[in-house]
Amino acid sequence: MPPTVIEPRASPIPLTPLPRRSIPPRHDSRQQFDHDHAHDHDLPVERELTPPTHLLSSPSSSNSHPDFAHDDAGRHANKQPYIRPFQSIWGLMSKAPLLLRSSPGFGTGSYGAVPIEATAGLSDEELDHITERHRRKTKSSGLRNGHTTGTHQPSNSSTLGPVLSPDTSRRRHSTSRRRRSQSLKTDSEQGDIVGDSGWGSTPTVGDVSVVNQGSKDTDVDSSSGTEDSEESAPEVNDEDPPDNSPYSQVRASVSAVDNVTLSINTPRMWTLSLLFAVLGSSTNLFFSLRYPSVSITPVIALLLVHPLGLLWDQLLKRHGDPQDQFINGVRTSEGGAQGHVSYLRRLRLWLAHGRWNEKEHSCVYISSNVSFGFAFATDVIVEQTHFYNQKVSITYQLLLILSTQILGYTFAGLTRRFLVRPSGMIWPGTLMSAAMFTTLHKEENTVANGWRISRWKFFVVVWLSAFLFYFLPGLLMPALSYFSVITWFFPKNVVVANLFGVSSGLGLFPVTFDWAQIAYIGSPLLTPFWAAMNVIGGLVIVMWIIAPIAYYKNMFFSSYMPILSSAVFDNTGNIYDVSKILTPDFLFDREAYKSYSRVYLPITYVLSYGLQFAALASLLSHTACWHGKDIWKQWKASLNEVGMESKGSYEAIPATAETGRARIFVPSGRRPSRSDSTDNIISQEDVHNRLMRKYNDAPLSWYLVTFVTMTAVGIFVVEYYPVHLPWYGLLLALGICAILFIPIGIVMAITNQHSSIYLICQLVCGAVFPGRPVANMVFVTYGYISSAQGIKFSSDLKLGHYMKIPPRILFSVQMVATIVSSITQICMLNWMFANVPNICTPEAINGFVCPLARVHFNGSILWGVVGPEEFFGPNATYRSLVWCFPLGAIAPVILWLYARKRKTNIVRKINLPVLFGSLSWIPPATGLNFSVWALVCYIFNYVIRKRAGAWWAKYTMTLSAALDSGLAFGLVVVFFGFVYPGLMDGFKWWGTEIYKLGCDWNACPYKVVPEGGHFGPDSW
Repeated sequence: MPPTVIEPRASPIPLTPLPRRSIPPRHDSRQQFDHDHAHDHDLPVERELTPPTHLLSSPSSSNSHPDFAHDDAGRHANKQPYIRPFQSIWGLMSKAPLLLRSSPGFGTGSYGAVPIEATAGLSDEELDHITERHRRKTKSSGLRNGHTTGTHQPSNSSTLGPVLSPDTSRRRHSTSRRRRSQSLKTDSEQGDIVGDSGWGSTPTVGDVSVVNQGSKDTDVDSSSGTEDSEESAPEVNDEDPPDNSPYSQVRASVSAVDNVTLSINTPRMWTLSLLFAVLGSSTNLFFSLRYPSVSITPVIALLLVHPLGLLWDQLLKRHGDPQDQFINGVRTSEGGAQGHVSYLRRLRLWLAHGRWNEKEHSCVYISSNVSFGFAFATDVIVEQTHFYNQKVSITYQLLLILSTQILGYTFAGLTRRFLVRPSGMIWPGTLMSAAMFTTLHKEENTVANGWRISRWKFFVVVWLSAFLFYFLPGLLMPALSYFSVITWFFPKNVVVANLFGVSSGLGLFPVTFDWAQIAYIGSPLLTPFWAAMNVIGGLVIVMWIIAPIAYYKNMFFSSYMPILSSAVFDNTGNIYDVSKILTPDFLFDREAYKSYSRVYLPITYVLSYGLQFAALASLLSHTACWHGKDIWKQWKASLNEVGMESKGSYEAIPATAETGRARIFVPSGRRPSRSDSTDNIISQEDVHNRLMRKYNDAPLSWYLVTFVTMTAVGIFVVEYYPVHLPWYGLLLALGICAILFIPIGIVMAITNQHSSIYLICQLVCGAVFPGRPVANMVFVTYGYISSAQGIKFSSDLKLGHYMKIPPRILFSVQMVATIVSSITQICMLNWMFANVPNICTPEAINGFVCPLARVHFNGSILWGVVGPEEFFGPNATYRSLVWCFPLGAIAPVILWLYARKRKTNIVRKINLPVLFGSLSWIPPATGLNFSVWALVCYIFNYVIRKRAGAWWAKYTMTLSAALDSGLAFGLVVVFFGFVYPGLMDGFKWWGTEIYKLGCDWNACPYKVVPEGGHFGPDSW
């Protein structure tokens, strides 16, 4: 079959619109017929689409919607809705196929189904027959297709944008087609204007005819054709197009359609974003200085903001308010009001414009995700002011926190081409959020392996169950959380505690009833099974085989310490007292160090350091072997992008000089390969990247200017204030982040496992700038936090990519949220310094002892004062760990040489950066956290996905969101409602004490140091 070209004619034929009728939205029979008889074809097709005015003209003309740009006078005079050219074709051409269909993904079918060839027309009798058949079919199924639902929507408003009237086919033959086209309804409040057709960057405008390139005929015979010809006409399924994501978890969570008419840049979105940025950042900082603590996660904001958005509309909107038009999230036309309008009414209309929808919801969540984590710079300020007794000004605090937070954002923006746009960068952690938006904003329900419950009801049931159940392991019976039942029978047996313990043991008995334990290192439902197998493989080999052997053979004197602990010890087996090796001015006292003790680490801590060294080296070699060509290709494209600059990568489809029409290559009906292959994943694009091309990109110059500005601020901070870090030290920290950022982002985007550079930053600074603890802290802040924050920002950029948030709006949302949350945290921190007595001391009221800052302070002493040379230099105890660097660098190359030609070999699934790097969580994580995590991942992402794929696709991401958010609410209620007021003081019974009675909880060592003795060398 020859390829086909659709040539839209530029002159639309306006029709007089019929009065709006209150007709419930239903599927058109022709649409259902097309859906029932669609077939996949493998022929690539080129189509010509007429680009809209706002893309072919200057930027100044981009404020008006193309459908309303043809008649300015009529628009200003009568304000009558313009009938689309497509609607006129429906009334004139009996064989014209349905080009745009309503979609359950995002309301109006902005993706569109552009047919490949003409279909035969149907008479009104045939339409009646098919409509009745579809009605019977729907009734028998007991389910309805999902549609976008309005929030507090008037009863006469359509929820689908263009919808065909169900009684059209019953009208008289002479006027049926014209009235059918005229009865198309639009609702500007809920995405009435059909968005991008998906194949190009704009809606299809103008009259459309279908041309077969295989013949010279340009007219379609409207009097011939049968139902068979219509059955043979392939079409693109707008919900699963040929270029949809090749990854099933993405297809299960993210819609392949976009609605460009949803409101985004509204007072409602900005108010709620700033509200949650202020509340979340201040609350989390407040509790970060307390022990025990609780963290308010962005999932809570995701859930709480939804009823607030609905309440906003309910309070401010009125029946009969003028309708506003939105294009790409921005209001382009304001519904006018007749006569004099009071100031209060104008204010209310301004506050109420648009409607609460999934895109606004996404922006509020992204701003919360940016701001809810307390800034690492606040710990540096705490350490300087309360541990090193330095006086720092408010100006220094603001400049330090703003520069460290925003530099991470610039790294994310500059690497979008590598980490955000490629389809292979799926970012599993964002899929839960995307599934939640679908759950909260859609009524979408299909039968999945016999399960008919909707995702929203499923979420409510699981959320409520998780919330109520948490009272058992979190409050009434903590033994369910620390379920080391084997150690309960042998409480004094050290070997049993070492092997089967869950507090200081290796967790060989993977049973717990606390989701907080299961998801401690991340939700197992969001991690690909092959990545989990890499993690569990490393756990078994390193922690369950090598660690016990080394421990019981007393390697590195480890038998005198617990097998697993996050503390460091002296040569008597006690926790190391850092104050004994410092002068009153907090400088390193080498003589005191020689007379006290070397620093000793538990065996799992030692292996964790070795694994982090290997992970760092393997990260570079693995990325170079498997993704080097892709990175180089994208790097050259990025250089070209900097040269062109104005548009970035999300470019509108250009028009040809001859016709003024955009020529767009449409993929064939053949589905691209859907596998977990690591080949060319950075070069692949999918429907989401294509749909984003309609939006103006945030230029690279924005990020470059931000980067240069914040780097200059950082240099001023380290040179002007008493940090003792030279300016080239700051550049070295940023250089480490820049080199490792893309490899770390690739691993995180593919596996949902984050590789930290915290340790390497400490070691590098300790080696290059020894004896400078404050410089070590600041160096780590600029190096590690720029990386960690940048990875978080990249994840949010990918979520905005999935949810089709215009990049420039997303840039503003992230930047404003970062600035507001940073200023808020500095204000909260200084308020606590002034109002909490004895803060950051053991005598602090209500537990405000600053535990995290204390840990970081100890790290700055060990690596900034004692220095890496005492750990890994000549004659040092842990000198042999240095060999992990070449081992980690060589191992990925060997695997790559073996597996690069073996496309189906299981060796290709081995990801050494994940295998090595994920175990850096140990400590503080224990073997239980990894073993039970991998078990749950195996059950859901392998067994259930293989045996009940439909159930897995429909419910897994929603299940993860429900469990996480139920746990978060349970933590908050238990802490604020029972623990914080002291209501549980004195509450004890067997379920609260049994797990504390043995060696597991008390971290007993295998060997005990004799009284007055010590282990290790006598001098050092």
